[in-house]
Amino acid sequence: MNITNKKPSECVNITDVRNEIDNIDNAIIKLLGERFEYVKEVVKYKEKTSDGVEATDRKNAVLKARRELAEQNGLNPDVIEDIYAKLIAYFIEEEKKIMNI
Repeated sequence: MNITNKKPSECVNITDVRNEIDNIDNAIIKLLGERFEYVKEVVKYKEKTSDGVEATDRKNAVLKARRELAEQNGLNPDVIEDIYAKLIAYFIEEEKKIMNI
């Protein structure tokens, strides 16, 4: 999947850099939308209770794994964990709406 048109070192001005950042952000948001489609699908397989939807063990494992990915990619793991914690909380609320819990 080719998201950007130029490598960072190929950018010659601030407009180039901003355009590439926008390309990356567009891809991230599209991927989050795709992720949400899977979240909506997973409700078919979850226990129809608050505990089943929240799946605390899975949530904690995901957050730990995303922290590790952040570290591997030179990002602040606290920031990435915070982003994913908010994302997961949002998706859990959406799952509860789908399940009428």
